[in-house]
Amino acid sequence: MKLKKICNICLVLLLLVNLAGCWDQKGLDRQVFVIGIGLDKAEEKGKVNVTYLIANPEVGSSQTASATDEPSFMTITMRASDFVSMRNNANVAIAREISYDLLSVILVSEEFAREKEFVRFLYTAEKDREIKRDIHLVVTKEKVKEFFGRNNPKFLKRPHKFYEFMIERGVEIGIIPDSELHHFFRVTEEDSNLFLSAFATTKIPSNKDNYRINESDAVAGDLKVKGDANNAQFLGSAVFLEGEMIGTMTGVETRIVMLLHDAIPVRDVLTTFQDPFSEDYQLAVRINQQKKSVVKMDLKAKPPRINVKLPLTIDVLTDPGMENPVENKKKVERLRSEFEKEMESKIMEVVRISQEEFKAEPFGWSLHARKEFKTLKEYMNFDWMKTYPDMKVKVDVDLRFGKFGRQPKTPSYKGIRD
Repeated sequence: MKLKKICNICLVLLLLVNLAGCWDQKGLDRQVFVIGIGLDKAEEKGKVNVTYLIANPEVGSSQTASATDEPSFMTITMRASDFVSMRNNANVAIAREISYDLLSVILVSEEFAREKEFVRFLYTAEKDREIKRDIHLVVTKEKVKEFFGRNNPKFLKRPHKFYEFMIERGVEIGIIPDSELHHFFRVTEEDSNLFLSAFATTKIPSNKDNYRINESDAVAGDLKVKGDANNAQFLGSAVFLEGEMIGTMTGVETRIVMLLHDAIPVRDVLTTFQDPFSEDYQLAVRINQQKKSVVKMDLKAKPPRINVKLPLTIDVLTDPGMENPVENKKKVERLRSEFEKEMESKIMEVVRISQEEFKAEPFGWSLHARKEFKTLKEYMNFDWMKTYPDMKVKVDVDLRFGKFGRQPKTPSYKGIRD
């Protein structure tokens, strides 16, 4: 009898232990989920205009057919001291508790990002335990409030999926940088490198002459896209130095930075090179980086020197000139030589921009430089940021060919037309 009583007590205690973690659980019907936070400049000093992009949890749910006519998201904008206290302030107009569990992106207008005071407000995110460090930072050409209002994702009823997929794919192919918050904080506090943030806009120029047909010299808003596609473009990067935006980089310049930066792997890059056998055509290629770049430094030289070897694998996917270079070793070597020259030229132009215009580097070379010094004090005395603009940098591209398309050999143009 006593044994039975003891067993019952133990069972009750076990049940209480299982229930102990549920006391603070909240139902979905009592919360709203912020998926994006927007920061715009406020007229009043010490204040910021905060915009919440709030998802409707019922839209896109197969169990809630009645919600199909409801909007997938709503926005609310208020002036606040920070976006931590904003969660309570927003309850003036929102009945439910505001949650950051689905927060995936913080957007800031270019106007505000160029303010010295911007970094003060962004560091609020470092203090708030509800904000994850892998949230992405995106700079918008227009005010974020306008960006949220114009952005209408196609084929995605759940807006948080739009930002997740858009950023994930853009980083994968190198047209926007990997701009997670913890990277921003680390680079800003190192005080030696540039930080690149994704650049986006829904502000498309009305003058058609301003449009570009490729990403080589374009940032978001410059590409001409026809049809029913979403009008938001993510392309290129905003450049930050010491927490303040100082310029932009195009899609190709951003891709070059990511290829040279070992911490940001880029794969499956589709781009074009000039056909060396015909001025009228370009060759589509796929670039893969299977090995890290090799960085060698001589920081005692006058001026200090940086030599980089960048190994890449290239698949040639098109042959509009019908030259069939795969059949001729000399043509293959000419392709390799021309590709390497073109790529090295573009890379060195980005290096020049970093040295002459931005006065700092975004490639992560300062991490390699630390290994050249015995102590941190020696590295600090070297003053990487001050020294970098005068360094002599050389980048050698080592290309290896992979496949020449699914069918390497194509018939000659003359053979078809004759």
